[in-house]
Amino acid sequence: MSTSTLSEPAHPLTKTEPEPVPPDERKRRTAELIALAAECEGEERQRILDQVIVLNIPVAHALASRYRNRGQARDELEQVACLALTKAVHAYDPARGDDLLVFAVPSILGELKRYFRDVTWTVRPPRRIQELRPRLTEAEEALTQQLGRPPRPSEIADAVGCTVDDVLEAHECATCASPDSLDESPPGESGFAWIDRLPAAEFGFGRAEAVAVLAPACRRLKARDRRILHMRFYEQKTQQQIADELGVTQVQVSRLLQRILTDLRRAITGRNTTPAKAA
Repeated sequence: MSTSTLSEPAHPLTKTEPEPVPPDERKRRTAELIALAAECEGEERQRILDQVIVLNIPVAHALASRYRNRGQARDELEQVACLALTKAVHAYDPARGDDLLVFAVPSILGELKRYFRDVTWTVRPPRRIQELRPRLTEAEEALTQQLGRPPRPSEIADAVGCTVDDVLEAHECATCASPDSLDESPPGESGFAWIDRLPAAEFGFGRAEAVAVLAPACRRLKARDRRILHMRFYEQKTQQQIADELGVTQVQVSRLLQRILTDLRRAITGRNTTPAKAA
């Protein structure tokens, strides 16, 4: 068979859908090209393998379509499948037989499954749920056709051989691959986004936490120390004003405040830390 009888292919991963070929004809032509490539080397062999890839791209696209409606763009899935097909064609050993697809189909499906497992999850569910979801999707589609209505979770569980809880968990993680944006509006509502329902910052919580932490430590202070803290931080008096009221110097008040704050920090954290010099 001469290479001149073979049409020059487009790029193997071209987005142009190749002309459909009946399965028997595709298998025959694929076997002929594989046998011819085994006798060639270099660029000539590469051109022949490119034709094998183009000839079998519809198969890769059909396998990628099994994973439709799972939150990933069709073009992305087809690209993954075509890359897997390309690897399979180059790795194929004709000594294994004359049917390339017996080797290529499991490779393509495996690559698509790895893509979903390793790349597509924004929030990654457990491995068993990842592997269960494709089976549940197929069972749900088959039961919908058979029953003429959406199947109940218990019916899907019976068909797949898992528990109803597994079905519900897999259904709940349906948006893990592409979670809804906080900027989107809830279904059936408009005028505000999900983010508008998030609570605003409540500064009272921080104050309540500070009181809950400090109160026990403050109660263990001596009366004079508590009075100094009250004058400095509640009455907002200067160190000199406190010194005048207590009949001591401003330097003594500064040292007293440092010692009181150190005692408080030790009581709260259990560590002996030296506070910054009080203003």
